[in-house]
Amino acid sequence: MTIQMNIAEAKAKLSELISRAEKGEEVLVARDGEVVAEIRPLRLPSGQRKGILIGTHTHLAPLSDPYLFLRPDPEMEEAADGPIFPPE
Repeated sequence: MTIQMNIAEAKAKLSELISRAEKGEEVLVARDGEVVAEIRPLRLPSGQRKGILIGTHTHLAPLSDPYLFLRPDPEMEEAADGPIFPPE
C-alpha cells in the first residue's frame, strides 16, 4: 500500500509514518501535489548493529592513552611549580 501526504501533514504524523514504513508500506511526501521525498526503513548490511552508540566514535581507533583527557596542560603544571597529575 502506498501513502502520500503533504509536508505539513507528514510533519504532524512523522512517528506514525515511520512506523508504517518500517512495516513495509511505501510512504511518499509531496509538496504542492508533487512527490519530493520517500520515507523508508534503513537497510543495514548484514552483521552491522542497528542503532547508534552514543558517545562513541567507532570510526576512530581506540585511545592509546586512556588518561589523555585527564592530564593537565603542561603550562598549568609549570604554573603550579610541579606535576598536578599523580605520577604513573
